[in-house]
Amino acid sequence: MRELVEQIAKSLVDHPEKVTVRAVEGEQVTVLELRVDPSDLGKVIGKQGRTARSIRTILGAAGMKLRKRFTLEILE
Repeated sequence: MRELVEQIAKSLVDHPEKVTVRAVEGEQVTVLELRVDPSDLGKVIGKQGRTARSIRTILGAAGMKLRKRFTLEILE
């Protein structure tokens, strides 16, 4: 799942070399922390958060197939 989020984020930003995704395993939920260049933050979030919401929807659907829960946090 980490690689999936990383690929999506790299395709959206101007500085793909600065994209990092870290997975923090919890008991019930795996949190994926996404970091991008500050100038690319708006591209990952999108207008009114639509892009970020879409990425979270993809994570939810893929997580259902794996029977795990994933959440996405976009960090500055």
